[in-house]
Amino acid sequence: MTPFIQHPLIRPESLESREYQLAITVHALEQNTMVVLPTGLGKTAIALLVAASRLLNHQGKVLVMAPTRPLVEQHFRFFSKFLQTKEGESFPAVLFTGDTPPAERKAGWEQATLCFATPQVIKNDCIAGRYSLADVTLLIVDECHRAVGNYAYGFITERYLETARRPLVLAMTASPGGDQEKVREVQQTLGISCIESRVEQDPDVKPYVHERSLDYVSVVLPEELKTARDRINQLLDDRLDTLRELKFMVPPRERLSMRELHGLNAQIQTRIGERDSAGFAAASLYAELMKLRHALTLAEAQGSMALTAFLEKIALEGMSGSGSKASRHLAEEPAFQDLLERCRSFPGEVHPKVGLVGELVQKQLLEHPESRIIVFATFRDTVQQLVNHLADIGIESERFVGQAKKDSEKGLTQKKQIAALQRFRDGEFRVLIATSVGEEGLDVPSTDLVIFYEAVPSEIRSIQRKGRTGRSGEGSIIVLVTKGTQDETFRYVSQAREKSMRAGMKAIRAHQAATPAEPPALPPVVHSFPAGQGSLDQYLESGPAITVDDRETSSRVAEGLSRLGAVITLSRLEYGDYAIGDRILVERKTTQDFVDTLVDRDLLGQLREMAGVAIRPVLIIEGGDLYTKRDIHPNAIRGALAAIAIDMGISILYTASADETAQMLFVLARREEGGRGERSVHHRKSFKSVKEQQEYVVAAFPDIGLKNARLLLDYCGSVRAVINANEEVLSSIRGIGEKTAQRIVELANRQYEP
Repeated sequence: MTPFIQHPLIRPESLESREYQLAITVHALEQNTMVVLPTGLGKTAIALLVAASRLLNHQGKVLVMAPTRPLVEQHFRFFSKFLQTKEGESFPAVLFTGDTPPAERKAGWEQATLCFATPQVIKNDCIAGRYSLADVTLLIVDECHRAVGNYAYGFITERYLETARRPLVLAMTASPGGDQEKVREVQQTLGISCIESRVEQDPDVKPYVHERSLDYVSVVLPEELKTARDRINQLLDDRLDTLRELKFMVPPRERLSMRELHGLNAQIQTRIGERDSAGFAAASLYAELMKLRHALTLAEAQGSMALTAFLEKIALEGMSGSGSKASRHLAEEPAFQDLLERCRSFPGEVHPKVGLVGELVQKQLLEHPESRIIVFATFRDTVQQLVNHLADIGIESERFVGQAKKDSEKGLTQKKQIAALQRFRDGEFRVLIATSVGEEGLDVPSTDLVIFYEAVPSEIRSIQRKGRTGRSGEGSIIVLVTKGTQDETFRYVSQAREKSMRAGMKAIRAHQAATPAEPPALPPVVHSFPAGQGSLDQYLESGPAITVDDRETSSRVAEGLSRLGAVITLSRLEYGDYAIGDRILVERKTTQDFVDTLVDRDLLGQLREMAGVAIRPVLIIEGGDLYTKRDIHPNAIRGALAAIAIDMGISILYTASADETAQMLFVLARREEGGRGERSVHHRKSFKSVKEQQEYVVAAFPDIGLKNARLLLDYCGSVRAVINANEEVLSSIRGIGEKTAQRIVELANRQYEP
């Protein structure tokens, strides 16, 4: 007889009682805990048990975060199914994604006990001050191995541990990775003091593990693709030889891994920093190497159609004026042109993997008609190719890919992803063809076959893919491996890293058993403040207001402003990245972005437009040496800076890092709001002409700016005519909308109230 969990907040006889889950729950209620558990063994059930206990004993809210909307929606359904109030009713719950309007999120947060959200949404709301995490009694972080670098999990957890009255963190993953430094980084970022892990061989877990067979199917690379591979290798060798002639340390082509390429790039950047012309030449060769290495991957592991499409893309870029130097060099080379012509002559798909997938799927459905099958492929083009092939042999399938903005390859919105998964669960179709977006956490219990179109070198991705089967019954995993290619290398790399990860987790468990760890301290937030500006405390008494473009929230600048105490409004700005008061617009460029935009896009035009609408336009250039980022003559950069400062009247400020940029913006905002004494409404300026004075007066109207002021004056002829014009006249002016016209008329005619 199946034992069930008995808890006042869990629906009776609904959740199976498992000893290992209860043991982990007990520890997770005592301290911030990371749960590492093989896929299909109920990490979400543990989260539910911890949440039920915290709500029973401490009330408050529970915040559940996951990286994707389908995974968030999955948690929402699970908690809604099993969790209840003492009266047997469902807890008030909300689901937040980027599609949920901010005002709706703010209202929903106030009313809900359970909140399920993607982390970027919560980060944005915290930065904008829409609500506080003070009442959150449990923070659940799913797929916590993502909590490295600048991922949103870090900022949210830091804010939570600083502000919550009774904080507790529960982090979950099936695959923390084999790199122990990264595991420790995740611990540090999330404030984890205890790791609870199990493997499938543990006695308390073994009864719940379903058998999964793992087979590697060898595939022979056809002669056509062998020839293409040889030609790509020759192109690679030519570039490696040139780099050696330029005195770079370069490995043999056979050992040209991503790690070796990163090392080569580090050498190149060092030479560029020394103003060595060889460094700039090598940078273009490096870009060519990256393209050719990708072509080699497609030839060996993906197929002739994917390879041909990629080579066509390079050729097209090479012929266009906006194409990169690397694409132009490749497209002009006779050896590349010969390779492209050979690929164009292939009779359709010549790689056997596509046909083999069709055969494996057919066989599985013939023997088990009710099967659910997931095929994983790295590239979108391959996914679509497989969908088309299965349709040709009479098997219905759907693709499961992430969101995309390319016109040539539309992705799936998160809403469509959720709908596709539900149709797959309901059996409306039997085969799902997915990219990496389908790897993490998605629960389709009846999936009994998973096919890897190619081996993947990442132990995390490999474990996640394998975990899509064997969740509620026996399952099979088939990995297609092309002989004598990187497929074989990736297979053994992945196996070695999985083994290393298991050994690492075993070592952590042994260490914890011997010496219980103290909770690691979160990294201190260090605020270095400009000398002579007084202490930071005087600036933090009441934060200044700054409007941040919503596309800037992925940078560390917005986080830094939030930590400093700025009152932030997130909005889509037409010009600039940050708006301070009604005078200052700030465009932020990293040094790399500055030179790239200067060469490849219209930097000066972009800044000229900002200067046309801002009274005090500011450009912040962030990062290291501006003159070593690309092979541009220093005088060209100096000329651009002179044009920006002198011709456009834009103030140029330099910062070393994103944190320093945040501090600079904070100081600008403090000064602008009157922190150094009340300033006049209009800044002092020596006008050169009456025309400038007229433009200045009209530009002072709300939301007008210099650009619209010129439009109004050009049409109306004088300041008085602008003020006397009615809404119909003003709104007829190109560039002046009805709302702007209405505001001008209302302000011009409203009685002044002292």
